[in-house]
Amino acid sequence: MKEYTTIKLRLHPTAEQAALMEKTFGCCRWLWNRMLADVEEFYAASDLQYIPTPAHYKKEAPFLRGVDSQPLCCVHQNLRQAFLNFFRNPGAFQYPRFKAKKDRRDTFTVYCRRYRTGPSIRLLKSGIEMPKLGLIPAAVHRRPLHWWQLKSVTVTKSRTGKYFCAIVFGYEAPEREAVPPLPERTLGLNYSPARFYVDSRGVSPVLPDLAKSREKLARLQSGLSRMEPGSRNYENQLRKIRIQHERVANQRKDFIHKESRRIANAWDAVCVRDTDLVELSRRLKGAGVMDAGFGMFRDCLKYKLERQGKAYIVVDQYAPAAKTCHACGRVNEQLSARERSWTCPSCGVVLTREVNTARNLREFGLKEIGALSAVSYPPRLPAGTPMKAQERREALI
Repeated sequence: MKEYTTIKLRLHPTAEQAALMEKTFGCCRWLWNRMLADVEEFYAASDLQYIPTPAHYKKEAPFLRGVDSQPLCCVHQNLRQAFLNFFRNPGAFQYPRFKAKKDRRDTFTVYCRRYRTGPSIRLLKSGIEMPKLGLIPAAVHRRPLHWWQLKSVTVTKSRTGKYFCAIVFGYEAPEREAVPPLPERTLGLNYSPARFYVDSRGVSPVLPDLAKSREKLARLQSGLSRMEPGSRNYENQLRKIRIQHERVANQRKDFIHKESRRIANAWDAVCVRDTDLVELSRRLKGAGVMDAGFGMFRDCLKYKLERQGKAYIVVDQYAPAAKTCHACGRVNEQLSARERSWTCPSCGVVLTREVNTARNLREFGLKEIGALSAVSYPPRLPAGTPMKAQERREALI
């Protein structure tokens, strides 16, 4: 089974290497815009789809010869793939757009070629060696295994002026035995705007302390509003804001990777609702749904579980997990979205909405994959029957 792993490194290029990278960024952007314009012009004239190769433009644009040809070939392939995705599924993919100089980040990709003298890209202890750029100093904090094959390197420049490279390695991995999802080794996760998530045990993660970082970001943005756009102070303040945004994003990303790794190592299966976070953010304005990074958390949790042969179970977002009593299975159709706790009209158990939802997601997920043939509920009691504290506690466990 073919698998791929990516290692991201921070680059520390020299002045000459940084200048060549900037030139490569500009050439890739120019080539993308020129090819896209020619495609539209050719389609309007002949009603046919044709994308010229990069060699077609090197006569009229001799500056393209000053950079490596591999990034230019990648631009051609990326534009071709963008059109294929758009024509295959226009609802999910947008029509290719022109790239502006002030985009969020600059990037180019170089594929590794195998020659008799060795590969075109080498990862060394002190950095990474690339065509025309030479040996770029880098902080190599992780070494690949000896049977991994280097496939490609994507160089990016962040808005704060830092250079990074994402190195893709491919290798043959043995077939992993699937871990059977047992009920006692399965965890249910319910998204919570205030606590990130609540699991089926009623436990929430320890969130990173972003209050100080966000307060500093608010002060910087407030100071920017009083400066004249285009001035030197304005540009310096804007750079500080970008650095602070990057710091907050790194704190969030660090928390997501650590928490997803902890759950993937501790449990054999995880049940998560297929919540549409975009639609949820529209309904819960001001709750910071998109800033929490729960979508990235689900993606990280999914691939980390699958690489260990464990199950990542997705429950339908319209399943009545919040309205179903975990103790007896009664569905309370009159439950409103604002009620955070409610009493079951059938068995009288007091339920916390988020914990009850997480437990039902676990039950629904196990039932969906057949690991739980039927959800076993205790026998129903007549409505209004009082329950002792011990019986109520046992019904919630």
